[in-house]
Amino acid sequence: MLRICCRAFGPPEQLERLQAEVPQPKPDEALIEVRAAGVGFVDGLMIQGLYQVKAALPFYPGSEFSGVVTAIGTEVVNVEPGDRVLGSANSGAFADFLTTRASGLVKIPPTLDDATAAGLYINYATALYGLRDCGHLQSGETILILGAAGGVGSAAISVAKAMGARVIAAASSEAKRAAALSYGADETVDYTAADWRDAIRAQTAESGLNLVYDPVGGDFSEPAFRSLAPGGRFLVVGFASGTIPKIALNLALLKRSAIVGVDWGGESRAHPELNNRFMDTLMHWIAEDKLHPAAVSTRPMQDYAQALNDQLAGKIIGKLVLTN
Repeated sequence: MLRICCRAFGPPEQLERLQAEVPQPKPDEALIEVRAAGVGFVDGLMIQGLYQVKAALPFYPGSEFSGVVTAIGTEVVNVEPGDRVLGSANSGAFADFLTTRASGLVKIPPTLDDATAAGLYINYATALYGLRDCGHLQSGETILILGAAGGVGSAAISVAKAMGARVIAAASSEAKRAAALSYGADETVDYTAADWRDAIRAQTAESGLNLVYDPVGGDFSEPAFRSLAPGGRFLVVGFASGTIPKIALNLALLKRSAIVGVDWGGESRAHPELNNRFMDTLMHWIAEDKLHPAAVSTRPMQDYAQALNDQLAGKIIGKLVLTN
């Protein structure tokens, strides 16, 4: 089998695609033939040693996947060879095969293709945790999603619409705003425009702005926070802009609004049993035709270096997936 290896922290060009033995599952594990693997901004940070948790070297990137179970350990009862599954792993998804704890695997509904399934776990679990558990989003509320045309933003659009919200999608180009509309957003705004707060004010004159979902940070966060209606919730998801904003706490006081951190990774490590609940909800919503996952773009696994570079440069519209 082939797998991608990070021997030293650095740019994607330093990664290597190496031959390795197909691993054997431990008693509680399953062996997965990887059909597709999701690419996230965090993958580009991990290989550079820039993520908040630094991996031990050598490191094998890739943390979400879809594929087929080819073998199971002696203690596994929830899946069997031949099952189509998706999941999340600490590492190693950019490969032909991987082993992972079987208890975290999710069977893929027949209506979901391998590529879409590979990009589902992390972003959609984050969106559900953030919007439902942290932000308490209610049907009929209005939410502004920053970076709405990326993998994180497109997942948030899909989940917010499944929850009955009105979605305003913020994106930086006409193509990205068109993509956000195709993912289900009701309206869009160009948040690089000097008067974008005026546009938000006009769009929310009757409804008010109840939530902001912010995976971007930087200079966009404070104007978005200031646009909230009293009692609004500002969800801190990430800092794809590379800059952590500093919002004066007197604004939270004056706006009577909350700033809430959405760390699905930390929550899932502290309470791993929650992941199965999140995924059960998402799979039920898909089966009921309530949740419509956003379309993904695909590239061959051997194009991993360019894919990671484009992801880091913000050139990707939607979720990017590498396929075998």
